[in-house]
Amino acid sequence: MTSTAASTTELENFVRSLPKAELHLHIEGTLEPELIFALAARNGVALPYASVQALRAAYQFTNLQSFLDLYYAGASVLLAERDFYDMTMAYLRRAQADGVVHAEIMFDPQTHTVRGVPMETVFAGIARALREMRDTTGMSGCLLMSFLRHLSEQDAFDTLDAALPLRAQYADVWTGIGLDSGERGNPPEKFQRVYARCRELGFRLVAHAGEEGPAAYVRDALDLLHVERIDHGVRSEDDPALIQRLREQRIPLTVCPLSNLKLCVVDSLNQHNLARLLRQGLCITINSDDPAYFGGYLLENYLASAKALNLSREELATLAENSLHASFLPAARKQELVQRLRDGMGPARPNRGDEPA
Repeated sequence: MTSTAASTTELENFVRSLPKAELHLHIEGTLEPELIFALAARNGVALPYASVQALRAAYQFTNLQSFLDLYYAGASVLLAERDFYDMTMAYLRRAQADGVVHAEIMFDPQTHTVRGVPMETVFAGIARALREMRDTTGMSGCLLMSFLRHLSEQDAFDTLDAALPLRAQYADVWTGIGLDSGERGNPPEKFQRVYARCRELGFRLVAHAGEEGPAAYVRDALDLLHVERIDHGVRSEDDPALIQRLREQRIPLTVCPLSNLKLCVVDSLNQHNLARLLRQGLCITINSDDPAYFGGYLLENYLASAKALNLSREELATLAENSLHASFLPAARKQELVQRLRDGMGPARPNRGDEPA
């Protein structure tokens, strides 16, 4: 083995050993082409692709919308509870192998209910996988039911109303609310009323902002939607006052580097601003977004970022620790996992003292 290969393997083992949370993951975006074809065959769904290879070749995106078109087509094979279970379990096993100890999974019920799939079917399949992993391996997880922002706020209200009767049944896993899909033409203010309702109901709140949308969307997500965490947020750097606020208030950004590269948010990974923002003291986390489509699960995102941005081991450990602090885990569980991470880093690992609660 060459010294370069040895150092790559050593880095991979180090990153895998870090206890970390994944906070920005769309479960429908974990559908690998092989599973799409298997579910299509099981459910009698005709796909407009001749083979797994032809489908994988279609994963060439020019922008967010061209990706979303394929994403929704892939989701068409999800019809039964077993399908949602199989999809979620495949992701959880992969994530655990990458060192993920906690996953906060976004799912888009509107993508499925519009096709006639019952809300209960979606919840039941995903929750069964989360509970099975929790009970058999100790890996925890929760659900962030996400509204599609290209649809109306009324559609979001209708989705919330349809899901609320299931809340007690899934209280152990359904934690929060998210907002995803295309930002352009769909500012945070469009969903201000439904987010106010979700806040009254006690849900934890996150929202996509500042991916293809401007820094103003990040500010509005904080001020109008009252989110606790910003998904993406890379455009925040265009507003120095916003950056100062994010740093001072320790508002987490769930950054997805390989997604940003694939969707041309950045031209090359070595131009990504995650390291710059991290070094300015922001609470940056690394996540995989839609890993089946963007060419990398959590471990690949860490490794690619480490190589492209010259991240030190200390910085990689800080990213992992940030993910634990930024999670919606109970405080005691957070501290337990943070201590495990620090113990693994040895006595030189500092206590920052400014982590979010």
